[in-house]
Amino acid sequence: MTDATPVAAPVEGGTLAAGVWHPDAAGMPLLAVHGITANHLAWQLVADALPDTRVIAPDLRGRGRSGGLPGPFTLNQHADDLARLLDALGVERAAVAGHSMGGFVAVRFAERHPDRAERLVLVDGGLPLPWPADLPADEVAEAVLGPALARLRRTFASPEEYGAFWRQHPAIGPWWSDAFAAYVAYDLVGEAPRMRSSVNEDAVAVNSMELYGDDGYAEALTALRLPIDFVRAPRGLLDGPPLYAPEVVDAWRERLPRMRVRETDDVNHYTVLMTEAGLAQILPALRGPALHTPASDPKETPA
Repeated sequence: MTDATPVAAPVEGGTLAAGVWHPDAAGMPLLAVHGITANHLAWQLVADALPDTRVIAPDLRGRGRSGGLPGPFTLNQHADDLARLLDALGVERAAVAGHSMGGFVAVRFAERHPDRAERLVLVDGGLPLPWPADLPADEVAEAVLGPALARLRRTFASPEEYGAFWRQHPAIGPWWSDAFAAYVAYDLVGEAPRMRSSVNEDAVAVNSMELYGDDGYAEALTALRLPIDFVRAPRGLLDGPPLYAPEVVDAWRERLPRMRVRETDDVNHYTVLMTEAGLAQILPALRGPALHTPASDPKETPA
């Protein structure tokens, strides 16, 4: 695996950390945004597969080496942090890819900084989720995130114990790899025997309530006029039911005529991004351009 070059950008309240792969690559950079309890190493395999692309991946505020940044932790704040990161790197415009909650950040970035987003690739995220049936607001994060949230409340005696915890995750453990191991090791902070995840639970609480299209998000998404690829994983966060049922995606496709839907096979919400099997299926969208006529891949469903 190719190591990312660590970089830092001044943002409101401190410094945003990021990794940059292939910093001297010419052409349109890819700004790659991770999910709600993740970090920039979620994009390691993507960066390895795109040696001719400058891949810029932040640790979002409240995660990774940006874990000490204060709130607000809103999608809008994340979007503005991304703009400051591009400023620090001298990048005017980028293709923007977001996985899971990172897709929502990508949409807000395109809304708030429209001259800086070339196109969007939303990997199993970014489309508003249906509100979980019969759940009060204070139970939504737990219901949706499950084990991903539970780890934020625990301490671990050693990196080995933390790795063992992750290897029990139903959507990750069976596909364990060097990429997952590096991603998990990077997330762990503190000193033994009380080590913990770098992720700020307050940040997760804020962002978990922003995934349902409220606060003008749905309107911002439908107002975008740039190409959008949406990649759907057929299995979800626990390797079971998908995060996005096909009918939810179909309804949004009707509202987003510039969106191309790409279906993937035999991957879940995590392995669509962090395994070779998933990578092979999302690379066409990441390489772009987002819209092609006619569609040449039977799995691609044009609007």
